[in-house]
Amino acid sequence: MTLNVYLSGEIHTDWRAQIIEGAAGLDVSFNSPVTDHAASDDCGVAILGAEPNKYWHDHKGAMVNAIRTRKGIEDADVVVVRFGEKYRQWNAAFDAGYAAALGKSIIVINLPEHQHALKEVHAAALAVCDRPGQVAEILRYALTGALPG
Repeated sequence: MTLNVYLSGEIHTDWRAQIIEGAAGLDVSFNSPVTDHAASDDCGVAILGAEPNKYWHDHKGAMVNAIRTRKGIEDADVVVVRFGEKYRQWNAAFDAGYAAALGKSIIVINLPEHQHALKEVHAAALAVCDRPGQVAEILRYALTGALPG
């Protein structure tokens, strides 16, 4: 069995690399949104033209980024959504909702202090983790049946 995993969420830490490293040797392919923050923010105006109004600047970027995000989530077997500690990731919450609407298997990563704020997202998830290594172990177990250790 092969798993296609989409890694959604915060882009300020190396959590994606930790999961990919932890899943080494497994039959897993990974995809994610553009993680270059400046490119993600400015892709719409860089491609479609400048916008003096910040709302339309952000709107163009969101639309262009949604092409990759929708495709990645739709093709995924598993969607991992990480909520970081520093910023509110409204886009990650939207991705989790979209994945849930498509019936995708969802794994959430967040700090314990955010459990209450994310209770609806957690209700749609099949697993809630507090560190990336747990995601790799879930993938390992799903593919091999092997427990950690």
